[in-house]
Amino acid sequence: MNTDNVRVRFAPSPTGYLHVGGLRTALYNYLFARKNKGVFLLRIEDTDRNRYVEGAVDNLLNTLKFVGLAYDEGPYFQSERNDIYKGYADKLVNNGYAYKCFCTTEDLYLMREQQRTNEQDTKYDGRCRKLSSHKIEENVESGKRYVIRAKIPQDGHVEFNDMVRGKISFRWDMVEDQVLMKSDGYPTYHLANVVDDHLMRITHIIRGEEWLTSTPKHIFLYQALDLKQPVFAHLPLLLNPDKSKLSKRQGDVAVEDFILKGYLPEALVNYVALLGWHSSEDQEIFSLKELEQEFSLKRINKAGAVFDQEKLKWLNGHYIRSLDTVKLAERLKIYFRQAGITIDDKEKYYKVINFAKERINLLPDIIPETEMFYSYLDHKNIDSEIIEDPLSRKIAKFWADELSILDDISDEEIKNLIKKTTDKLKVKGKKLYFPLRLALYGKEHGPNIPILIELLGKEESIKRLRSASGV
Repeated sequence: MNTDNVRVRFAPSPTGYLHVGGLRTALYNYLFARKNKGVFLLRIEDTDRNRYVEGAVDNLLNTLKFVGLAYDEGPYFQSERNDIYKGYADKLVNNGYAYKCFCTTEDLYLMREQQRTNEQDTKYDGRCRKLSSHKIEENVESGKRYVIRAKIPQDGHVEFNDMVRGKISFRWDMVEDQVLMKSDGYPTYHLANVVDDHLMRITHIIRGEEWLTSTPKHIFLYQALDLKQPVFAHLPLLLNPDKSKLSKRQGDVAVEDFILKGYLPEALVNYVALLGWHSSEDQEIFSLKELEQEFSLKRINKAGAVFDQEKLKWLNGHYIRSLDTVKLAERLKIYFRQAGITIDDKEKYYKVINFAKERINLLPDIIPETEMFYSYLDHKNIDSEIIEDPLSRKIAKFWADELSILDDISDEEIKNLIKKTTDKLKVKGKKLYFPLRLALYGKEHGPNIPILIELLGKEESIKRLRSASGV
């Protein structure tokens, strides 16, 4: 494979959110460019004005920035290049590789209904490719609207080599006379895509499997226009756990949804990289820099890749735990603000984060894990009979009294107090720990007692213990 002067592109349409499949396409193009010291460019394919969504471009740019995929060129906008495509369309018509089609929407509807009735494939039947030059001129002069269609060969087959799937062949009679220019003067994806890939000197087209059946149409245009054909690599489908195609109907598929749910960009990039690709050493944890060194198109699988949200969540937890506490604390401040929690003791805040990061897999989970260190604890609202037990009250009072005379609340001193409680009150194990946690934390299960005391501090710990004791 020749990788000299590699140039690849990510070319999304601004029709809404960025699908995780789109993120994978962008990532693989980015990694291939970086691995081969090439160029990664961004092109916005916005010629379909009916599907254009306001704000989608800004959202796309912000998402790519968030996950760290920096493009070298662009963004280019196809809507600003319309005159270029018209020239190529006219050239195809003049050279006999395309034709003007005057069929109305109603004509096409009736044609397809008839094909369904006859149990035929529904595709354009080529009726306008047989129009005489006189009839075409007459229709144009009378003001009839028309599109320009590719005049696809009707015999033989097209063959090409795909870097993921190997040699692929399509019969030409299975390929439709694709619309190249619409009646509104805008090109379709197919023409604009080929023209821009040529003019932007794209060497490798790395895209989803759903575009595989469009490849013959694109090869036809490369040949008809006498342009150099790039190398193709079609990525496997992303699947739900039930092996159906990944779609919004079965859960989140937008990158933005995952960001809002508290996934880190490092985890998203790492997980998406593994959807259809594997490393030479079957390694699973990668930084973006490591992926840039390791990535290869040769290790992309043909089979569809299952999108497992539980694995993504686990991976996100791994990245949360591996983050420096101070950096993680900065990322988490927004969740504390949203919860109305004021952070005025930085040292305590860092201790709380350092404790809680071992217990969460998503960033917003930080609040339920830590709010009891900041909020008022009303023991009357605790749903546990243990809190009302006389022994529990006795333990709480004993601890409040003992803590009040301690100068040091170190781990060692708290462990000594646990031993002293066992000796004095003849209680140990969960009969000791459950009442203490309920008094200090509001839950039977949670942090070890020394950690709880450290995070709450001596004064707040005594206050809660006295409240729980009823004194």
